[in-house]
This record gives sequence, structure tokens and C-alpha cells, in this order.
Amino acid sequence: MKKIIIAVFILSLTQMTQAQKGFKPLFDGKTTKGWHSYGKDAVAAGWKVEDGVLHFDPEAAKNGQGGDLVTDAEFDNFHLKLEWKIAPNSNSGIIFYVNENPEKYKNTYETGLEMQVLDNDGHPDGKITKHRAGDLYDLIQSKSEPVKPVGEWNTAEVISKKGKLTLILNGVTVVETTLWDENFKKLIAGSKFATWPGFGTFKKGKIALQDHGDNVWYRNIMIKQ
Repeated sequence: MKKIIIAVFILSLTQMTQAQKGFKPLFDGKTTKGWHSYGKDAVAAGWKVEDGVLHFDPEAAKNGQGGDLVTDAEFDNFHLKLEWKIAPNSNSGIIFYVNENPEKYKNTYETGLEMQVLDNDGHPDGKITKHRAGDLYDLIQSKSEPVKPVGEWNTAEVISKKGKLTLILNGVTVVETTLWDENFKKLIAGSKFATWPGFGTFKKGKIALQDHGDNVWYRNIMIKQ
């Protein structure tokens, strides 16, 4: 009982500290309020809330019950902070500046930029440059790889302010770039997204958690505008 009380106190203290810094929760730890599956009105069954954690369960996602989870709200200048944990051999991603227009764009990644979430050693993408955990997917390789072993929680941050993008993994800045300038357009032109007209062009959009068909967990999701 004493351990439970201490844990609750620490959690409450953390939430209070973040609130004082201007962060607001995007996930209340109990429901999927504020989220929906891309192109749908509700959250598909593949996404479950378990003990304060958002879990994508591929078994529950069968029969069309999967898909990326997106925020109801859109954001432009923001500081996103969350924790993620991946299963062995698994893949997911934190996608942002998503333009939700399913008639025009069938997937979140057709418009949104992605901070990769991955088991670097177990998933085939780990062998591809710019596809490893913390990378700005297929655009910029991380400066370093402070990712924790599979099964442990990682803290990820996405900071976008007036075109300056910073990705932080476990307290270490791994990517810094300027969005939407000529250099960024060249990065896109040299990537797999070169022929995708909407990719990386939107300056306001939704945040998505990716269903890549694998087990992944997210918690303590918060944002400061």
C-alpha cells in the first residue's frame, strides 16, 4: 500500500510540474478522448487503454479494427512530449503535421513527418539509413542513438517553432533542421516521398501514432503550444 501511495504521489507531482510549464495532456490515461482513428469518427478496437497506457494490439486490430490514431485538434507551433515502448521486432512512429483528408490522402504518412519508433536490432528497417529510432524518417539520420533496449520506456520530444524542428530522444537532441525552406525541399526530393505532392507541405496539422501492425505502447502524452 505504501508503494502505491508513493507512486501516485510521484505521478501527481510530475503532472503538476508539467502543467506549470504550460504542457497540457493529450491523453488522460483513462480514455481515448481527444483522439480518433484516421478517417473515422471513433477509435478502432486495436487501440486500448491499459493502466494509463495507450497500447496498439495487432490481434485486436484484425478485421479492419486498426489504423493510425490521430488527435482531434490541429497544431502549428508546438512542443510534444511522450514516452514510447516497442515490442521485439516491431515498428511504429510519431507523425505530425498530418492533414486529415482521407479522400485525397489515404494515410497519415502521405502528408505528415515522422519521428521513427523502432526496434533497431530486430526490425528490417533498422538496417536502413534514416529509418532507425529517432530519425526524421527517410529524411535525416539521428546525430546519435540514445534509444533504450527493447521493452524499456523512451522519452521522445518533437519541438516545432516557426519552421525550426528539433527531435529529442531520451534527453539528447538527435535531429535539428529547418522545415519548408529550399534545403528541406531538396531533402524531400531525395527521399521516397519525392513524388508525393502533399508530403511535408502543411504548416498546421494533427499528430498521429502509427499502426504498423506491431505491438507498441505510448504514455504521458502532452503538448505545449
